[in-house]
Amino acid sequence: MINKIGEMNTDLQIQNKKLELIQWLSTIEDLSFLEKISDLISRERKKDWADEISDAEKKSIEKGIAQADEGRLNPHSKAREIYGKRL
Repeated sequence: MINKIGEMNTDLQIQNKKLELIQWLSTIEDLSFLEKISDLISRERKKDWADEISDAEKKSIEKGIAQADEGRLNPHSKAREIYGKRL
């Protein structure tokens, strides 16, 4: 129950913050400032997923690429055989 209350509180805080920002943005008359905010939003949307993953995940991907480069690949049928039971 506490978790749900905490989630509801967080959701309410998020909604309040959004409304606060919308209200604040509606008062801005400086075009250059609005363009800077727009640029920030655009950059945020363009973030590369590779910048967001952990070092362990990056190492695992690099290991997989190295194995593929060395020709150490398994066909799809082999992967289904190995992992099909888990999925």
